[in-house]
Amino acid sequence: MKPIVVVGSSNTDMVICVPRIPRAGETLLGGEFLTAAGGKGANQAVAAARSGGKVALIARVGRDMFGDQAVAGLRRDGVDVSCVFRDKLTASGVALIFVAKDGENSIAVAGGANAKLSPADVKKATGVIRCAALLVAQLETPPATVTAAVEVAVKAGVPVVLNPAPARPLPNSLLNLISILTPNETEAELLTGIKVTGDAAAANACSKLRSRGVRTVILTLGSRGAFLADANGQRLVPGFKVKAVDSTAAGDVFNGALSVALAEGKSVLDAVRFANAAAALSVTRLGAQPSAPTRADIEKFLRRGR
Repeated sequence: MKPIVVVGSSNTDMVICVPRIPRAGETLLGGEFLTAAGGKGANQAVAAARSGGKVALIARVGRDMFGDQAVAGLRRDGVDVSCVFRDKLTASGVALIFVAKDGENSIAVAGGANAKLSPADVKKATGVIRCAALLVAQLETPPATVTAAVEVAVKAGVPVVLNPAPARPLPNSLLNLISILTPNETEAELLTGIKVTGDAAAANACSKLRSRGVRTVILTLGSRGAFLADANGQRLVPGFKVKAVDSTAAGDVFNGALSVALAEGKSVLDAVRFANAAAALSVTRLGAQPSAPTRADIEKFLRRGR
């Protein structure tokens, strides 16, 4: 199987478990504290590797303890780190995360070296992208870098999966190059102006995104599953009921697992079902990368879920 190439961020997550998300100006005494590997790009790369994919990551981390730990962790999961560049002047990215009892979270990110990932870095990784089964990207790195990677992929005939997170406006010139867009409800609303309050609104948002040039839209809906819209029509692909512990990186796990299923030649519908199962498993565990399930876990869960 050709590799899945992920271009994106790598962070170290610092997590505090709290009774609920603090309000502005409020101090809450929390419970457990932990650090875990994170960053949307690295999360998706690890999720894809554990889902059974061959994966390479294009990213930038600092020459510091957090960068060392990030690269070591990626290697342990079998991710190719030959294009994870080390920045001599800028610290690695970090994220501060509150996780509430109901599994909801609140996150603030200091991008650090992620903000220095550049089109020049993409140029160094051109050969890796051209040989990919899929390119997977998000928006925690500079827009010019994401665009450069997408353009290399498209010129080489490599399909592109873009997870438009964190939410920000995107030009049609970029959306026209995207094979599969995977927004959540907040991101879809920012991109379309349509508040996703149910299936009808989800369908309208997906239609608007497809009218802007995206071929396939997979709108993730948390525990409800995902709304799929492509040339074959629109439908809700139901999720799985689980007891949520921490929703951090559930979307990243979804995207990593989705990419593996697509690279293996599964239909988009089957790939979404596979990704729904992986995401459901992830919210039953604390942490970003630590929550990503293995292929065996996902297949066992799917057998029981059906």
